[in-house]
Amino acid sequence: MGFKLNVWDIGGQRKIRPYWRNYFENTDLLIYVIDSADRKRFEETGQELAELLEEEKLSAVPVLIFANKQDLLTAAPASEIAEGLNLHTIRDRVWQIQACSALTGEGIQDGMNWVCKSVNAKRK
Repeated sequence: MGFKLNVWDIGGQRKIRPYWRNYFENTDLLIYVIDSADRKRFEETGQELAELLEEEKLSAVPVLIFANKQDLLTAAPASEIAEGLNLHTIRDRVWQIQACSALTGEGIQDGMNWVCKSVNAKRK
């Protein structure tokens, strides 16, 4: 059984973050992309994710965290990012962290397979 994805690519720049909530209505799944090589921003990234997960309209919405830029030598592994973001404390929804590289495509298919399974499971 196939389904159609409506995808919103909402940039992470600080000045546009207040507008994110305009896209939360009827959201089935959240994909959060992290620059795995930008360690200086991990704390800020984690705070933003935590705030998103507290949004009422995103309650219980599954979340996929793409740990992007794994092709770079300076990239933190997904396991380290998961620990830094305290993902293990998320109990109100299913979540997955997926190491990937948008440049090489590695890990993208695995993440999208998880997306499809999670959206189907949520609809049942």
